[in-house]
Amino acid sequence: MTITSRDIINAIEQVAPRRLQEDYDNTGLQCGTLDVPCTGVLLCVDVTAEIVAEARERGCNLIVSHHPLLFRAVKQVTGEGRVQAALVAAIKADVAIYSCHTAVDNAPEGISHVMARRLGLQGVEVLENHDDRELGTVGSGVVGNLADSLTPEEFVARVKSVFGSPVARCSDPSALPAGKTIRRVGLCGGAGSFLIDRAACMGADAYLTSDSKFNCFLDCAHDIFLVDIGHYESEECAKEIFYHVITKKFPNFAVYYSQIEKNPIKYL
Repeated sequence: MTITSRDIINAIEQVAPRRLQEDYDNTGLQCGTLDVPCTGVLLCVDVTAEIVAEARERGCNLIVSHHPLLFRAVKQVTGEGRVQAALVAAIKADVAIYSCHTAVDNAPEGISHVMARRLGLQGVEVLENHDDRELGTVGSGVVGNLADSLTPEEFVARVKSVFGSPVARCSDPSALPAGKTIRRVGLCGGAGSFLIDRAACMGADAYLTSDSKFNCFLDCAHDIFLVDIGHYESEECAKEIFYHVITKKFPNFAVYYSQIEKNPIKYL
């Protein structure tokens, strides 16, 4: 049976349909043609010209990324800058690019759910939810309970270990009530500070996300323990989601994690 790139994308969209994306987003096909036999899929968080070259070297004519390559308007295509260079490389190599971004963020088994599972959260609920006609409850972020209470310091250590983050920005534990422990945890992969108040309203002792601004730490210091890891560390699991969706539908199909992709942020 010939498997087309459209077959691969249809499998992903059964789990994370494009209708789940946020209004500002650009989930979907970024470039290329889908009604062709798929020779292999390369998975990444962000697309670069180097990753397009890696796909070609591995014999893949489809890249599935988390972040959209085309997010802001491209008014000329000259090959300058990361986005245009990747776009030109993909078109020349006849490699299609599909991005899933906030559709998989909001999916029932999306990024926040995977993060919760890795942390060992139980009784997980969606923080900002709405009902989808086919998938049921979907939405941004989740909240759940740890099996055992942890001190703020112990919780930060677990977060760093689970997500491979060498550092974590966090609230001052001394600002919390004396003896405060962490049991109920809210979280959102990527830039999720917009859900801090919602997590606090749902009884979370701590909230995990990335890209939080200074005022988030200042304003919530006495209400909830805020832990902020790198954006890449919080969303790298998108590749795992795509891999399992594709290989479950098409066992033994050629699906690869990018071997050259690295976190663009270094901690010195």
